[in-house]
Amino acid sequence: MMDKSWILLRNRALPEYLNGVEQFLNFAFSNPNIGLRIQCSCTNCNHVRRKTREEVKIDLLRWGIDPTYNRWIHHGESDSSSDDEINSSANSDLGNDDDATFEMLHDMYHGVPIDNITHDPSDESAESRYEEPNAEAKSFYRLLKDAEQKLHPDCEKFSKLSFVMRLFQMKCLHGWSNTSLDSLLKLLSDAFPKGHVLPSSIYEVQKIIKDLGLDYVKIDACVNNCILYRKEYADLEQCPKCGEKRWIVRKGGEDDNEVASSKLNKRKKGIPRKILRYFPLIPRLQRLFMTKRTAEDMRWHKDKRVDDGVLRHPADSLTWKTFDENHLDFASDPRNVRLGLASDGFNPFGSMSNAYSMWPVFLIPYNLLPWLCMKQSNILLSLLIPGPKSPGMDIDVYLQPLVDDLKKLWADGIETYDAFKQQNFQLRASLCK
Repeated sequence: MMDKSWILLRNRALPEYLNGVEQFLNFAFSNPNIGLRIQCSCTNCNHVRRKTREEVKIDLLRWGIDPTYNRWIHHGESDSSSDDEINSSANSDLGNDDDATFEMLHDMYHGVPIDNITHDPSDESAESRYEEPNAEAKSFYRLLKDAEQKLHPDCEKFSKLSFVMRLFQMKCLHGWSNTSLDSLLKLLSDAFPKGHVLPSSIYEVQKIIKDLGLDYVKIDACVNNCILYRKEYADLEQCPKCGEKRWIVRKGGEDDNEVASSKLNKRKKGIPRKILRYFPLIPRLQRLFMTKRTAEDMRWHKDKRVDDGVLRHPADSLTWKTFDENHLDFASDPRNVRLGLASDGFNPFGSMSNAYSMWPVFLIPYNLLPWLCMKQSNILLSLLIPGPKSPGMDIDVYLQPLVDDLKKLWADGIETYDAFKQQNFQLRASLCK
């Protein structure tokens, strides 16, 4: 039986890790029919790209192997095999055919075994040291519990979560309406055997999606980038600065909101001319602390960073250190998040002949290790600013909902559950210049 405990090692320079990589490659290429390329199991490729032995080795040393990949089913190992060296609960949860679901959860929550997230309730001494997770954290743990549930008693291929995510993915790919998915769910609920846990309506599916942290807020915007229709402007029908209408105007001169109101009030609102999509920052920062591994990594800049005068990370900079000196209360808790902000335009249609520019705004959590803070899965999408042109100097208009959240996080903070310390604390955040 192979020793796979090396896949959980974080120091990739250890002999145990290096020997484990060779063991993995020897096993993967032992099948004579495998060819010259295999699926790369590093955390960057995530079994999507096929590479040569040398390329896979380089990636495993550079990025590390996916710590949830304890059954090498993509490389010839039987799905029914087990390894005592790896957490047995992680085997039963992650070693099934729901790989896509758990890869997604790994991208979001870094693949920490479910049994390791909370403390052992039988440990009486722990009860005095640890706190009950807050409502947000309980919602996350309920999500992981859903991932363990079989779709129905006889189903071995899908869990409740993986099946719901597969359906929702198909809805997005093929343009299904909410009504069509709702009808399909009702049909499947009738067709599945007794004891199934499939949601029976689109409303229940949307609640699961919300728990995943994939929801966003749509905010109407002035077509000339003057204002967002929120707060004191929320009920206005036209921009108070430029006079442009909020709603799409039909050929007959009637705006879409008037048409909507005339149809027996079936729709209260028309179709806005421009929409900003905001991905709320606070719940996304809270999720960084809902697994032990990431919560521990968020303290790295204070607990494990070597301060030898070499500039390897923003925490080594004079600006970071000056900020700490000027804001001792904020700096006293290493869990408080330092964020970087970046934005650039791109053409979502992939055609140079179509002059359309959309501007995403990203946030980078600088608390993390140098090789993690800039990793794609750790970069937070905050805003999608619509085109067709660059917002230019008016980008500050679109940043307003993000700024409001940042002000709240700076002044008061938000109660957050730390899975590493297993305590609730007031999470604060600052935007680094």
